[in-house]
Amino acid sequence: MSTLPADRISATGPDAPHPTITCVFAVTDTPPREEAVSVAQGHDGGGPLRVLAAGPLHLIVQDVPAAAFGEAALAERLNRPEELERCARAHHRGVETAASAGPVVPMPMATLYLDDHNAVRAVTDRAASLRTLLDRLRDRTEWAVKVHGPGSAHASGAAGDGPADGRSYLRRVSERRRTEREERERALARAHAVDRELRRYAVAATRHRPQSEQLTGRSVPQLLNAAYLVDDGRRAEFVRAVGELAREARRSAVEVTMSGPWIPYSFARPDEVARPDGVECDAHREVGP
Repeated sequence: MSTLPADRISATGPDAPHPTITCVFAVTDTPPREEAVSVAQGHDGGGPLRVLAAGPLHLIVQDVPAAAFGEAALAERLNRPEELERCARAHHRGVETAASAGPVVPMPMATLYLDDHNAVRAVTDRAASLRTLLDRLRDRTEWAVKVHGPGSAHASGAAGDGPADGRSYLRRVSERRRTEREERERALARAHAVDRELRRYAVAATRHRPQSEQLTGRSVPQLLNAAYLVDDGRRAEFVRAVGELAREARRSAVEVTMSGPWIPYSFARPDEVARPDGVECDAHREVGP
């Protein structure tokens, strides 16, 4: 869940000076067409999306009610899963609108300022790094690749086969565990090989934390959860490489899946400019991939 930085929060209440505050979805240097902005939908209860100029940069913003988007009210809403999903989808719609004409730097969900002036000032203070990042993302998109390893169901009956004496049982259990460990090591090696190969086609790559089986809805472990920033001109090469790797992996009961192209959320952060092959500790938003 996103938190609201202290310098962006509106103090709401009976004496609040602003009935609305400015929500910023994204920054771009190529403003989208007016007709694209006019049909886009932002947060429920807010005004229409609009383009706000900040020197050579442009913000996609929305006026939202201060009473509903103040720190306490928003924190309470985002603690409810259905509200969190609703806000995340609205945020993604705003980012997609910004990305309809050119490269985009998505802001964190619920990036709020007291008014337009404060929003513009915050962006102009970072204009140099934002322009560098936009140049880096231009004509590039994100692709998500996940690798899932084999389960252990095929070995589950091993301990129950053969004689029932304790020594034989323990030996079979030990053998089963060794077999499962060796299979997992081979599957991990395959996942690392997939990652190494795909980095050859990408200008940057990052590994997110593998998702749990509860999140994936699958009974096999996720061995790789990676994102790749790929030049649009190399899209066909990248897709073809993933297809070949997926076919090879199937021989060892490892599955490789791909989704995209996506807005490059995973690479739209200033620290990624200096860390093109970073490894994340926490999974990024996955409104997209």
